[in-house]
Amino acid sequence: MTTPRENLLRTLRRQGFETVPVDNNSFCPSQVEAFKARFGHTDIAGWFGNPCRGVGVAMQKTYTDAKALFPRETLPADISFNEWGIGHSRQPNCHHMTHMHHPLAGDAPLAEIQNHPFPVITADAEERLRTQVAEIRAKGLATMAGMACTVWETAWYLRSMEDLMADMMTEDERATVLLDRVTESACARIRVAARAGCDLVQLGDDIGMQHTIMMSMEMWRTWLKPRLAKVIAAGREAKPDLLIFYHSCGYVLPFISELADIGVDILNPVQPECMDFAEVHRLYGDRLSFWSTIGTQQTLPFGTPAEVRAAVERNLRICGAKGGIVIGPTHMVEPEVPWANLVAMKEAAADFRL
Repeated sequence: MTTPRENLLRTLRRQGFETVPVDNNSFCPSQVEAFKARFGHTDIAGWFGNPCRGVGVAMQKTYTDAKALFPRETLPADISFNEWGIGHSRQPNCHHMTHMHHPLAGDAPLAEIQNHPFPVITADAEERLRTQVAEIRAKGLATMAGMACTVWETAWYLRSMEDLMADMMTEDERATVLLDRVTESACARIRVAARAGCDLVQLGDDIGMQHTIMMSMEMWRTWLKPRLAKVIAAGREAKPDLLIFYHSCGYVLPFISELADIGVDILNPVQPECMDFAEVHRLYGDRLSFWSTIGTQQTLPFGTPAEVRAAVERNLRICGAKGGIVIGPTHMVEPEVPWANLVAMKEAAADFRL
């Protein structure tokens, strides 16, 4: 019998499977607390039989005074900052979403964008990650290095979406400098993840909205596609069999073929409210595998257990004997999702037979 890791890698390469892989490791805080109350622990990945564990490349900040990075904004008292100097403050009535504060927003001069203190990879990051990978693999599990917000999202988190969009549309040098700096950081991180032996790397930038794409194909091809391709190439140079997982919420159908062209292996999440999985698979199922297809806008929160089971079985039958799918929620499991529906998803995958 194969290990969960071997089974996962086989199905992601569309070479068949012994059991259907399930991923259900993104719970909102209230769902984590409910799980803990039910079982007395928070090993959600273990309970659902997730064959993969997330790991990361350790980064450290290089700034000393985060508030000094915001010369054009008066910041709230309850703000916190990540290693990029991006600020987050709490919003009333929001369970786990924050208001984002962009240090490079507004009339930031080019020199400020050139000199903004980016985080750096810690000196022991690769050694620590290699140890983690070995420990996880000894348990028969795969590893996926988290590098979402790869280029576009990190850049607009720093600059603001409105300002970066305007920079791109007007061919402002600030867009070139910022996107190139973020790309080089991503290339450095993916090289470390690949050399440490990670099976997969999770890339991603949201480029879709509910029913349309976020920007024109021309803009994406000019500004983002070549930079994403550079990141993927850097990982593959270090580890040729590295599997590339790409996340974007929303409607991304026009991008999919070109994502596959530049080396994406796995598309996540394929939201059924935005795209029909049967159509996506018909067009690209011979080139891509799919991770998470059970909707968190409709089916999981508002469907019945029988409807959840039907959605799982439908998508598994679409993929057929070669596999190429990991069953899971399309996004975070929010407070409205009944526990019975999560159990139904797990059991439908476990019970599936062609």
